[in-house]
Amino acid sequence: MALADNTGCAKPSEDFPFPEIIELNVGGQVYITRHPTLVSVPGSLLWEMFTQKNVRSLARDSKGRFFVDRDGFLFRYILDYMRDQQLVLPDHFPERSRLQREAEYFMLPELVKMLAPKLSKQNSLGDDPCQSDPEELSPNADATRNLTSASATLPSAVAGGPGGAVTASVGAAGTDVRRAGFITIGYRGSYTLGRDSQTDAKFRRVARIMVCGKTSLAKEVFGDTLNESRDPDRPPERYTSRYYLKFTFLEQAFDKLADAGFHMVACNSTGTCAFAHDQTDDRIWTSYTEYVFYRE
Repeated sequence: MALADNTGCAKPSEDFPFPEIIELNVGGQVYITRHPTLVSVPGSLLWEMFTQKNVRSLARDSKGRFFVDRDGFLFRYILDYMRDQQLVLPDHFPERSRLQREAEYFMLPELVKMLAPKLSKQNSLGDDPCQSDPEELSPNADATRNLTSASATLPSAVAGGPGGAVTASVGAAGTDVRRAGFITIGYRGSYTLGRDSQTDAKFRRVARIMVCGKTSLAKEVFGDTLNESRDPDRPPERYTSRYYLKFTFLEQAFDKLADAGFHMVACNSTGTCAFAHDQTDDRIWTSYTEYVFYRE
């Protein structure tokens, strides 16, 4: 029986050394795309890589995928641009300058222009909210903005006006500004109970401590111990429930909240029997517990 010719999966030949579908390993992230997409911008680095005749000169990983030693997360935007030469970024994109650097590396001049900060007629930066990364700003920029905000709201706070939500105290060290707000931390744990609950319960395995609340408050309290990988582009004044901590000790989280002036106002917990052992009658329970903290 003759097999139909599948041109979509054509194998490389001497005249066309690359397959139609190409797998890329960019900084550990795997991408699968079509060959015409990679050569859609003449003169670009990808065009030079995938129009040459000597395929063996290109680096490959252990599984035979073409390897590019660049930022695997940002490459998704490079590949999107290669598809239709348009730039679409999420709101409040925080890594615009890094993406511009990647565009320069891949030799995409039009994309570099799209990512360049725009100048107004007064030779000042425009209203683009994603001109630079937060970590590339001056180390004192946040403190300066907070102090400026505090100076504007301090009179009304003293008078008991609408600015009362901001607590400001002036001492020898300067002005300490702390915004009021809630932070909720939660965790899923497990424990084992014996027959009729007469044996001691075996506590507690905490896999991950989750953080819910305003982004700026969570970063203020937990700093570098906060893992933002599940919600990396969240602006400071928005709320999130996708952050979690890099450690698994509840007491360590409590200490950080107490040091920042928070106190616990509520907590709740639920438990569900997930598994019962037929021979020992041991029951494994899973639980979810939340602690709500507030700072005035």
